[in-house]
Amino acid sequence: MRERDWDPRAVEVTRDQRGCLDALRSRCPVAYSDELQWSVFRHADVVRVAEDHETFSNVVSAHHNVPNGMDPPEHGVYRAAIEVFFADEHLGAFEPACREIASRLLAPLARQPMFDCVEQFAVPFAARCQCAFLGWPEPIAERLQQWTARNQSATRERDRQALAEVARELTEMVGALLEARRASTDLCDDVTGTLMRTEVYGRRLEDVELTSIFRNWTMGEVGSLAASVGIIAHALALDSTLQSRLRDDQTLIASAIDEILRVRGPLLFNRRVAKRDVVVGRRRIAAGERVALMWSAANRDDAVFDAADEIRLDRDQQSSLLWGTGIHVCPGAPLARLELRVAVEALLAALPRITLVEDAATDEPYPGNGFAELRLAGAPASDQRATLSLHEEGDQ
Repeated sequence: MRERDWDPRAVEVTRDQRGCLDALRSRCPVAYSDELQWSVFRHADVVRVAEDHETFSNVVSAHHNVPNGMDPPEHGVYRAAIEVFFADEHLGAFEPACREIASRLLAPLARQPMFDCVEQFAVPFAARCQCAFLGWPEPIAERLQQWTARNQSATRERDRQALAEVARELTEMVGALLEARRASTDLCDDVTGTLMRTEVYGRRLEDVELTSIFRNWTMGEVGSLAASVGIIAHALALDSTLQSRLRDDQTLIASAIDEILRVRGPLLFNRRVAKRDVVVGRRRIAAGERVALMWSAANRDDAVFDAADEIRLDRDQQSSLLWGTGIHVCPGAPLARLELRVAVEALLAALPRITLVEDAATDEPYPGNGFAELRLAGAPASDQRATLSLHEEGDQ
């Protein structure tokens, strides 16, 4: 049995997650824990493992995972089949719907004295955007929110039975959606309908493959997108100068998003499995052992990023691992960037100032890396009285 270097669930770690990961990157850059087995913290080591698919496998689960949990050559075939959905023409057609969702959610919130940016905006925004992108009925968004919350809770508690139940429910829902589409004989030209007609290896995607893709695009993306919105809103609320710069020049928003999420990303780590014995950072990793790529620590590596903890809009993002690296770099990054840009633009338009309410931020517990709660100030009291007065006059 290996000696443990750290415990990712220890109180001293969860109390200051980023600080502890930064310290481990310097003190023990390849560390062993009972929960994750091996974790790599340095930028160079994370890139090495992520890009060496001959030594490290993405097949880390017994469950079908298309295409994230696949290795070459299978991975390339399935990835090519889904990348077309994130092309500019598809995203350009989707953007108006995305903007409408953001505006519709924020309009009533901005008139309140305060609101929870995570629960009342970020999570429903992410869920509704996914439904709109896929062409699913809007009422499903509420179910996606509930499933995402239960999946996150089960992951935190390491409750395998609960995780299996959530997965089963999603499989049943996707199956019902596919059955309804086929029964109507009109598959439509939306993302879901087109995906149902997509072929790999000379045949159409099977239901188990479609379900896996939809799981990645819903359960996974809703959580990470919502976390990103909360992280960005928090950073802007803490930095009035940065907020003013974005209000004055909205062309800087995309750079700000990438840089804020480099400093504190929504995804703490991804997993790999060693295919053979290998040495990383002078530690011997045996074939079959798991390796966690600690994106959050790597993106704060001061060997790569000067003043890594600072948000600099002119920073070259070429080395950032926000969206991963190598052949498994996130295929949905263009969609996520669009949704995040729209969310930030909507927040800036709806709120004269993005301001935190006192004691407003509660961190998401491990293995999350965002906020469980983030209360923002809405309209000033004078604006609320003016709005109330207008309503009263209209009622007379």
